[in-house]
Amino acid sequence: HMYKAEHCGELSSKGPPLSVMIVWVCLFFRFSTSRQTLTWVPDSFFSSLLSGRISTLKDETGAIFIDRDPTLFAPILNFMRTKELYPRSINVHMLMHEAEFYGITPLVRKLQLCDELDRSSCGNVLFNGYLPPPVYPAKRRNRHSVAGSQLIGGRVMPPERAPVRRSNTMPPNLGNSGMLGRASTEERSFSGLENNSGMVRIICGHHNWIAVAYAQFVVCYRVKESTGWQQVFTSPRLDWVIDRVALNAKVMGGSLGDNDKMVAVASVTEIILWAICPDGNGNEIGVFSLNVPVEALFFVGNQLIATSHTGKVGVWNAVTKHWQNQDVVPISSYDTAGSFLILGCNNGSIYYIDVQKFPLRMKDNDLLVTELYRDPTEDAITALSVYLTPKTSDSGNWIEIAYGTSSGTVRVIVQHPETVGSGPQLFQTFSVHRSPVTKIMLSEKHLISVCADNNHVRTWTVTRFRGMISTQPGSTPLTSFKILSLDDVDGHGGCSAGTEIGPYGERDDQQVFIQRVVPDTDKLYVRLSSNGKRLCEVRSVDGTSITAFMVHECEGSSRIGSRPRRYLFSGHSNGSIQMWDLTTAMEIAGKVDIRALGGPTEEELLELLDQCDLALTRTPDSTPRASTCRYTHTCTTLLWLDRS
Repeated sequence: HMYKAEHCGELSSKGPPLSVMIVWVCLFFRFSTSRQTLTWVPDSFFSSLLSGRISTLKDETGAIFIDRDPTLFAPILNFMRTKELYPRSINVHMLMHEAEFYGITPLVRKLQLCDELDRSSCGNVLFNGYLPPPVYPAKRRNRHSVAGSQLIGGRVMPPERAPVRRSNTMPPNLGNSGMLGRASTEERSFSGLENNSGMVRIICGHHNWIAVAYAQFVVCYRVKESTGWQQVFTSPRLDWVIDRVALNAKVMGGSLGDNDKMVAVASVTEIILWAICPDGNGNEIGVFSLNVPVEALFFVGNQLIATSHTGKVGVWNAVTKHWQNQDVVPISSYDTAGSFLILGCNNGSIYYIDVQKFPLRMKDNDLLVTELYRDPTEDAITALSVYLTPKTSDSGNWIEIAYGTSSGTVRVIVQHPETVGSGPQLFQTFSVHRSPVTKIMLSEKHLISVCADNNHVRTWTVTRFRGMISTQPGSTPLTSFKILSLDDVDGHGGCSAGTEIGPYGERDDQQVFIQRVVPDTDKLYVRLSSNGKRLCEVRSVDGTSITAFMVHECEGSSRIGSRPRRYLFSGHSNGSIQMWDLTTAMEIAGKVDIRALGGPTEEELLELLDQCDLALTRTPDSTPRASTCRYTHTCTTLLWLDRS
């Protein structure tokens, strides 16, 4: 090997170097071969190199420098000599990438066949379906009676529009030091969305329906056992970018009728709500304004709810068809339970609103916002999870609330039906996080919390007696792991509302996290939320990047014994939707021991990181600063042509 080291930089007597120091360590590997060996493949890198079409750098002996990995060059040179392939322990995908660089077409074809042995455009046993990209709809013209099937032929690019400022998700992503280039506010300009207007931004589901939001329109699909998934409704094309979407596939009573469905979208402050008729036609119910950026949009029963961290709550009631805004304390988290909307606020208080009482108090513009509990240290409530125990004829529901704070504390409070008037009581406190808690989930068997330190997860087992949380032996620590998920700086990897890690699943069943490590990837890891173990991994069948995902349970058939099935829906950069059967994955995992693997291994992570550039984000002043010395370590091939 030959070693060379050099550095540059002016030293200052008063401090560190004024310029960046660069250290090069070059390892040269010498290979000897003939011109005939290198040139039998036409139009390759070597034929261009030796014909003078590519400039060369030679040493004093006449050997040509090639700045490529010598360990991958060795099997390629052996193929050029013998026309036989001996990959040994070399990664086939990496060797194929290197062969493509050198333009060795016969070798590339062989390696492609090897690489595709275990990959199919029909996916694996978990692949359940593919919905092609929809056709761009006609532009929204009027306010009412928009036909769901009204489309224009071909794909039409959206017209030029003014920039729109986007808001953060709720709860906010706090303390993002160490994440990949997450912007403090997700500002998006239309110029940046022109090339991504066809990608899937958000997917949401309700019963046997899903709503898929693109940049400027939303599409609804319905599944039936006899016909499979069918496109039912397409909204008109809007003049602004969709940030949030909500779906209600089971409207009970009210003036809309039991057969109607509702879908709503939001952008910045504006919200549009449609009613979907059984024939697929959509009627625009109205356009509403929260007057501040909408950061959460969802249904509680027939009521459409919109919230903002600024302290605004907007409600549309299906009975009165009335939209109402209410000012509350700045909101940092929320959850729903039955007919209740629970709000966690910056002042350390938890409030609740009973949405069933809206019609009774609409005239005096009062949403009956009631304080339920105040944190002992008055830290901001950054994550909320409400668990209602199964109702008994004797005592009704026992309400349990787990919440996380801006200081990293996790608390559990309980409210027993027999203690009406006394308010919830503090049950447990855990101080295991040093960063703000961003997500929390209290289920039948587990308590799960996630903090802002690269999605650090802590889990506990929950002991219950007759359905109610118990102190004997109480909640015990279970596991600690991370769900590393890097975000895109420029927004080409989708929007944050469409790439939530979870946990997903019913609270009385096994829940899962969905891990997308880097934005531009076609792979997702499905991990059990209780212990972090890898349940399965899915890769897009067409190789397109995954820009949105969601886990949803669809109702089974009407046959006796049929149970709902759980699916992973992935939205892609080309606008398609792909579906994966997680119920089957659970059944397979139950028959064999799940591998000890959790998220990506070191090798898998490095392979994923090869697809992106890491960007530093702002960190507190107390964080050690990066070194001013840059270190580059390269291995270079030195090719010697035998002229004899």
